[in-house]
Amino acid sequence: MPAVFGCADAHLRHNILQICLLEHIMPNFTPDATDVKILNLLQENAKLTNVELSARVNLSPSPCLARVRALEQAGVISRYVTLLDPQKLGLGISVFIQVTLERQVERNLNDFQAAITKYAEVMECYLMTGDFDYLIRVVVQDMPALERFILEKLTKIAGISNIKSSFALKQVKYKTALPLHA
Repeated sequence: MPAVFGCADAHLRHNILQICLLEHIMPNFTPDATDVKILNLLQENAKLTNVELSARVNLSPSPCLARVRALEQAGVISRYVTLLDPQKLGLGISVFIQVTLERQVERNLNDFQAAITKYAEVMECYLMTGDFDYLIRVVVQDMPALERFILEKLTKIAGISNIKSSFALKQVKYKTALPLHA
């Protein structure tokens, strides 16, 4: 390969690099060490500029940006968000609610899921195995707000047979970053 490339050669190399990166990530994503570094750094601080990110992973800015874009296109990076402190915003009550349906049939499951996703207070919702069907985490301002949520929203969903609540007294650990290893 010649030591000096013309504009057309550099453009071709850039396109080949992007194609290789997409092929590397798209089919069955298996991150290499650089991918893991990029993902861990972005999970820690999504506000890093591409220049800052590239310096931390020892890549030049262009290939670093190409990797990030490929990770986004592959759906590995699904979105960028801002995490807020619920306590500082007056949302100090976190409640885990176990919901049991009358019958575990597809229609009831679908109806419950469609209804529960409409409520801003519901931070998480999981279909579960075991003694109950769903576990939801609700964040509210105070007990009257929780009462309103349960009476005016949750109990209005057809097909629910039982609701059990547990209050979080203290948040011991909370994280959003997935445990990635190269």
